[in-house]
Amino acid sequence: MISISSSSRRNRYAFVLSACLLLGLSACQTPVGDTNPLYENARATRVSEAVDGLVVGHRLMAAGEYELALDAYERAAVAKGWNADVMSAMGSANLRLGRIREAENLLRAAVKEDDRFAAAWNNLGIVLVTQGHLREAENTFKLAFALTSGKSDEIKSNLIKTMEKIAENSYKSSQEREFELVRRGNGRFLLLKTPENEPDAEKQAE
Repeated sequence: MISISSSSRRNRYAFVLSACLLLGLSACQTPVGDTNPLYENARATRVSEAVDGLVVGHRLMAAGEYELALDAYERAAVAKGWNADVMSAMGSANLRLGRIREAENLLRAAVKEDDRFAAAWNNLGIVLVTQGHLREAENTFKLAFALTSGKSDEIKSNLIKTMEKIAENSYKSSQEREFELVRRGNGRFLLLKTPENEPDAEKQAE
């Protein structure tokens, strides 16, 4: 994995946020009730202090910038505290980066903080599938699906695929399946394959 220096991450983060400011945040903001407003005289170098870190992180996740997304979520943790939303988001970013243990710890902490957080349960289920804990993953997806009152197609799909894995008991088949990360509200991030077999984002960008 190609390492990224802290200064390089900060420069890239500042560049993305500067573009958001120039575009009036139209491409970097989703409807969130309590997003922090931009100060009228904010400079591009200080946008990270004014924009909701979760909003920025979700956009970076959707763009495949997982390291930068994790930086944004860490900033959100400083601003908001270690709440369920922040821990779930950080867990999802770590999962995409192949840091399975960190992802599991953060997602378990998120559902402990908010045991009705369906998206966190779903993403924890993906971590469990990645580790081969299919029965626990099945139960986790069932709980997540129930918490959405059966209204999440993504979670339903993940549950069905896990049940098929259990029935087939085939590792090769499991590698060909697709699982979908979801977040609170209307949003999802497609997990195309297990993280350990996924080229890291920096290599993809080359």
